[in-house]
Amino acid sequence: MTDQVRIVFMGSPDFAVPVLDALARNYPLVGVVTQPDRPAGRGGKPHPPAVKKSAVRLNIPYIQPEKLRHPEAMNQLHAWRPDLIVVAAFGQILRQEVLDMAPYGCINVHGSLLPRWRGAAPIQASILASDTETGITIMKMDTGVDTGPILSQRAIAIAPKDTGVSLFNKLSLLGVDLLLEALPRYLSGELIPAPQPGEGATYAPRLAREDGRLDFTRSALELERCVRAYDPWPGAWLEWKGAPLKILHARVSEVGSTGPGLRLTISGNPALGTGNGTLILEEVQPAGKKVMAGKAFLLGARDW
Repeated sequence: MTDQVRIVFMGSPDFAVPVLDALARNYPLVGVVTQPDRPAGRGGKPHPPAVKKSAVRLNIPYIQPEKLRHPEAMNQLHAWRPDLIVVAAFGQILRQEVLDMAPYGCINVHGSLLPRWRGAAPIQASILASDTETGITIMKMDTGVDTGPILSQRAIAIAPKDTGVSLFNKLSLLGVDLLLEALPRYLSGELIPAPQPGEGATYAPRLAREDGRLDFTRSALELERCVRAYDPWPGAWLEWKGAPLKILHARVSEVGSTGPGLRLTISGNPALGTGNGTLILEEVQPAGKKVMAGKAFLLGARDW
């Protein structure tokens, strides 16, 4: 019976939680592998990944290896005796020993239409590139970075106002539907993985905090996409009085266009000149303060 396969799940962020929950409702989950707790927030206290919280809630055994290749982690994986490993935004490369461990291999739920946007940040990359559509790919993993053969794909449109958060949520739910549809057919042998197309591959590398710093020599259109794509991580920001000023919402205007980085006010909102056009800051968060409207920010920043 395909519903009796022993499944190990690997994932870390919020994107992976609906997949974990759906698998737990439909298949025997024998273990979860997720990233270690990381410092977060003002106090820098260790913060558990979303998948760990769900594993605890579902009462599923879990491990949090710094590196999956460590002997303790590998020993636990072998002890779980998985028939199938399902991966969604895990954050570590799987070496050949792991790929070969389960009879049905390792299946990945990836947030793009492969081979476009292989890599760690496909959702942000699709917004930054002004793509009109993206989607989910269910693939069988190999030793490359998202290069394995495809089991199933489904596309969705990217709305003009989609952010990293909104697209993340749409794709997470789509990933659940597509995985639950594909898994029975794959486990029964009906669905055969097909090689990825030889053309059209692009790469979306892992993002760092510094990637969110806005470069005002770029156009206002590009910067507006950065603000949307980088919500919530790494967040779009600029330096204001020696500290980061986060930009949560912005829009493009041709009014009052000035040189790159020059500050001005448009309709009571803070704005900045760019390489082409003007970026109006509609919602911001100064360092150490709450999120506020651009107009409210200006009340306390009269030297803007």
